[in-house]
Amino acid sequence: MPDPGGGRTSLSDLSIGVRRALRHGRPWLHLSIETRFAATLERLLAGRPGRCIGVAVSGGSDSLALLTLAADWARAQPTPPEVQAITVDHGLRAESAEEAAWVAARAQDLGAAHVTLSWRGWDGQGNLQARARAARYRLMADWARAERPEISAILLGHTRDDLAETFLMRLARGSGVDGLSAMAETTRDQGIPFLRPLLAERRKALRDMLKARGLGWRDDPGNDDPRFDRVRMRQALDLLGPLGLTTDRLAETARQLARARTALEARCAETAARIATEPLPGVIALARPDFAATERETQLRLMAHGLSRLSSAPYRPRLKTLETALDDALAGRGATLHGGQVVATASHIFVVREHAAVAGLETPADGTALWDNRWQARGARLQGCTIRALGPDGASKIDRPATLPHAALTSYPGIWSGESLVAAPELWHAPLCQASYAPQARFHRTILSH
Repeated sequence: MPDPGGGRTSLSDLSIGVRRALRHGRPWLHLSIETRFAATLERLLAGRPGRCIGVAVSGGSDSLALLTLAADWARAQPTPPEVQAITVDHGLRAESAEEAAWVAARAQDLGAAHVTLSWRGWDGQGNLQARARAARYRLMADWARAERPEISAILLGHTRDDLAETFLMRLARGSGVDGLSAMAETTRDQGIPFLRPLLAERRKALRDMLKARGLGWRDDPGNDDPRFDRVRMRQALDLLGPLGLTTDRLAETARQLARARTALEARCAETAARIATEPLPGVIALARPDFAATERETQLRLMAHGLSRLSSAPYRPRLKTLETALDDALAGRGATLHGGQVVATASHIFVVREHAAVAGLETPADGTALWDNRWQARGARLQGCTIRALGPDGASKIDRPATLPHAALTSYPGIWSGESLVAAPELWHAPLCQASYAPQARFHRTILSH
């Protein structure tokens, strides 16, 4: 932010000022919203702002306030980074293109670049808001990597109100600790950091700031449509507040649960290091006696993590289905769920990919194409070859290690030339295929971050 003398106030100076104000008893919320934002963003960026900062902007009050604050912050830097506004037009309403153009004009007023990305993927099936949200992240991450690799992070305008609304939505669905935990300030999608510097701010405060600056915003009519869960929860908060279930109280509860989730994840990772192995990439073996002696919450987390890594699913299996599968495994029975298969032997409980989930997948063995989002293979003698599951026929050609169940091989990748099996990673003629397994699919590597 420019200082009164026309110079610039560095973020290090600003951070010192914030700490000094807090030491002298000035509450955080008594600082200006611009000061709070700048101090939070400094912390999230860890002193590395880069040459460009992305800002997701829909045109609503939260995102427009975010863009305004980010533009202020950028101008205050000794070497101002570029601010890149990003709008996703979902094409779901006739006014969406005009609204995107309106955002572009506001971005120009604030000295920011702007781009509109289009999504036309809604087929009328499933949860519209969840599908649209996933599409936004994917589109922004893909665009940033391809067109603006200098972007160090993309800012998102989630607020304290969003924490409370999400808490109620997930409470109504019977979510556990993970679902009820506050969304993280920092996440990554396809290698792009997404930051939420407004999680401590109330929506009203952001709107008051915009009004004080003479700035307007565009409300999405969907924000008042009671067909959507979030809208109903927003309306419910007005009734719950007088009972003590205020936005601030619910948001703080979500933050406390986030701390509990961190502790549970650490316990899960420690247990995995002791009792879980991957005899082959994508084949997860849990030592059965040790697994059986582990507390149920950690058992569920270990199984859920393994299944999610194998299926590349962004969400865990449904709790009821997962608990049934766990009970079956502990009783020595198998289970199929979430694109995976659980197999119990005398010594281990295995979590492997379900053959039916990959039976129809086939990709070139060209070193670039990913089979099942996890495997690549290349080799001088693999021209024209493809990767597909071994299946029963391919598995029958391989001397199966005595410790592995048959199901671990049928869903395992093979390198095929037509109907002839050429190789299988780490199992059969492995040097021919020079296979690699995606790091994000590895069980141990991702257990804390997933």
